[in-house]
Amino acid sequence: MTTETGSKLRKAWRTASYSRNQTACVEVADFTGNHGVRDSKNLNIPAMFFTPEEWSAFVKAVKLNEL
Repeated sequence: MTTETGSKLRKAWRTASYSRNQTACVEVADFTGNHGVRDSKNLNIPAMFFTPEEWSAFVKAVKLNEL
């Protein structure tokens, strides 16, 4: 996982499906070779970027309610 600010953050972010209809929103975005996650309520915190393998493990853990 890496964190980054700047021009990459101007890409199209979307609300994560698990965040819909909640007050704490997480946004996700797909980038070439990485997947980004950020807190939509506090854009001063750098986004986190995951490799495809890391992203798959993260999504699996969320679906299994392991996080």
